[in-house]
Amino acid sequence: MAIKRGGRAVIEGVSFSAARGELLAVVGVSGSGKTTVLRAIAGLDPIAAGAIDVGGVRLTPGRAPRGQTRRDLHRSIGIVFQFHHLFSHMNALDNVSLAPIHVLRRQRADAARRARELLDRLGVGGRAEAMPQDLSGGEAQRVAIARALAVDPPVLLMDEPTASLDRARRDGLARTLMQLAALGRTVVVATHDVAFASACAHRAVILDGGRVAREGVPAEVLRDAS
Repeated sequence: MAIKRGGRAVIEGVSFSAARGELLAVVGVSGSGKTTVLRAIAGLDPIAAGAIDVGGVRLTPGRAPRGQTRRDLHRSIGIVFQFHHLFSHMNALDNVSLAPIHVLRRQRADAARRARELLDRLGVGGRAEAMPQDLSGGEAQRVAIARALAVDPPVLLMDEPTASLDRARRDGLARTLMQLAALGRTVVVATHDVAFASACAHRAVILDGGRVAREGVPAEVLRDAS
């Protein structure tokens, strides 16, 4: 794929795949293009060349997807941003229930029941009634993951998930993501955290200046990364 901003190519010739049940780390320093790639996969930024295929939905150059393509993409992808972006006027349960109600047209009671199951599975069931400002960083992140999983998408994207976590919480997040992949979900993580990527990813893609520098088994391609 290629992505341009203001006529300048910020991503050029980037190509990779991720299978079901695979945890792929997209690694690079700040400005290398990691977040831009994730935003393109999620249909938030248009591509200038190439194509992106996600769960049977194909994105081609031009404007960001609209209409049915956009709706299909929202059912195929869950994304967790670096700063979580929980709705501040809604408690944790309502944040997780929102998409199933409006995207999947589920009844509110059914959506709430599913939301509680996800929050319980991620270890924050006891915080279902808490407002975002009352959650710790780790709790907010787990609520954001639950929200991303609420429509049961086959693909989960995460942008810099360890940015505000201590070592213990990083290890816990690694285990959570590995479990999600083991259940058959495709997990793509954009990160500068080489140790985290080495610990949990099946495969790594290193970006440098908007291009793929190396790709392969983390123990090999991340050995000299910083």
